[in-house]
Amino acid sequence: MSECLYQGSFNPIHNAHIEVAKYAIEQFGFKRIVFIPAFKPPHKDLKNFDTDNAIHRLNMVELALEDYPYFEVSAIEYTRNGPSYTYDTILQIYQVVKPKEKINFIIGTDAFRKIESWNQSQKLKDLIKFILFVREDNFDETPYLQLKEKGYEYQLMKMPYINISSSEIRERIKQGKDICDIVPKKVAEYIKRNNVYNI
Repeated sequence: MSECLYQGSFNPIHNAHIEVAKYAIEQFGFKRIVFIPAFKPPHKDLKNFDTDNAIHRLNMVELALEDYPYFEVSAIEYTRNGPSYTYDTILQIYQVVKPKEKINFIIGTDAFRKIESWNQSQKLKDLIKFILFVREDNFDETPYLQLKEKGYEYQLMKMPYINISSSEIRERIKQGKDICDIVPKKVAEYIKRNNVYNI
């Protein structure tokens, strides 16, 4: 296997995101992980879309990954208008890369459980092999086996559970609490310098 995609809002990117990607390389032998920040996440309120926030998210991902030669950032979703549907992104990548097998795609178990509600989900499953990382304690694979029976190919990435979320980080920032223990130093400095979350 050569590479793997890791898409997300990354609002902001934090240490758990990076640990997941590092573990994926160790576990599956990927040569690189390509991070794809979502420009307009379709599950968010697009009427109140914040372009500045989108640019900040991309900048923070780029800063966070500067010291990792096996990580790359793609701004592919920043070149399209409308919601950033994963299916559209994968189609675009297939046209450029022309892979011989399904593209590997990192996703949390919580998001994967809702995969059938995604845009063009039935077509997407023929293009992607999902790499699942557990986003919960006491993980039960039973609901996911039903998705596998429907043709959603996946492999579990059994890494230690890391309880960090971007929403928690944003809340800590609003409360004036330090975040240097859960986000890369360059990201923490960027957030403070640019007043990203109105601190």
